[in-house]
Amino acid sequence: MEPIRVEGLAAFNRSLKKLDADAPKGLRLAHNEAANIVVDAARPLMPRRSGRAQAAVKARSTRTATRVSAGSTRAPYVPWLDYGGEGRVKGRPAHREFKKGGRYVYPAFHAKRGDVQSALEGALLKVVRSAGLEVS
Repeated sequence: MEPIRVEGLAAFNRSLKKLDADAPKGLRLAHNEAANIVVDAARPLMPRRSGRAQAAVKARSTRTATRVSAGSTRAPYVPWLDYGGEGRVKGRPAHREFKKGGRYVYPAFHAKRGDVQSALEGALLKVVRSAGLEVS
């Protein structure tokens, strides 16, 4: 499945800086709003022992990209949980069947793709309008 692409977003970001200094921050927040839909869908799917794996799934967007990160220094095993492969449990090798598409984050994105696209469109239009531009 293809990612959602917004053409001309980088050029729009550069132009937006000239109109309003706070507008680029609005772009990042718009992307985070869309990313949080995936985060909210992926967290309940993840296994829970301490809650660290669920807490390690976060929106980490930029002004030009919607991003969801999975894993942290407190939960470095999250990619192993999601994709599988060779890992370590209490110092011993642990095997988990490799799954190319992942088990949690990408399936959550695929399930919520329409909602993500709608939220992203709405949030980007809101940023454009708050910068004083008209959208047709």
